[in-house]
Amino acid sequence: METTGRVGPRDVPASGADRVIDGYLMAGFPWYGLDEAFTGPRWLMRVGAAADGTVEHGSTGHGDEPSFRAEPGPEGLRFAVVVTVADRPVRSSPDGTGVLEATSVSSAAWLAGSGLLSCTWPARMERGLRQSWLDQQTAIAWELADDLDGSAWSTLSLPVDGVPTDFRYRESEYGWVLAGPAHEGVHIGAYGRGMSAYGLGFSVIKDLGEYER
Repeated sequence: METTGRVGPRDVPASGADRVIDGYLMAGFPWYGLDEAFTGPRWLMRVGAAADGTVEHGSTGHGDEPSFRAEPGPEGLRFAVVVTVADRPVRSSPDGTGVLEATSVSSAAWLAGSGLLSCTWPARMERGLRQSWLDQQTAIAWELADDLDGSAWSTLSLPVDGVPTDFRYRESEYGWVLAGPAHEGVHIGAYGRGMSAYGLGFSVIKDLGEYER
């Protein structure tokens, strides 16, 4: 799968003192979120950057903000997170010693799948087993993202900036994940729980201040 890395920075909810919005403002590409049809709470998560500080991806949250601690569990939460990934070609590494792989829709699917796992792991699982469970499920998410044409995925058409766009979509007991192309040189991934993906729409975020909390 073409991606900037199998393990990237984990998205965590933003805290006001961290000025997380600054990372978003440094990006050289537009950010996507749910369109104006969604009227609930909006919030930022941390961006992911390359070794040279170039912003590569980030996520915007909608609905209930999930806990990233083991307790409380995700039961009853309703949220959808939109992942924006910059469309990057194969390029030299910052130190000039190698190359970085291109990003793709699979990159967005991987980030969305791992993001879903990070906030929906079984809270009642014994602590000693949680990391093993997460490692196993993360490996599965990686394999699925690498095979978007496989039987685990279906096609779901959703609007992106008002234009119907085909996404690859799958559901699990933990929630749903989708990924597809956008405009403006980015790929979109998304994941959620308790909020149906059907009927969602995506659009460029015009005012990031709507996501500050």
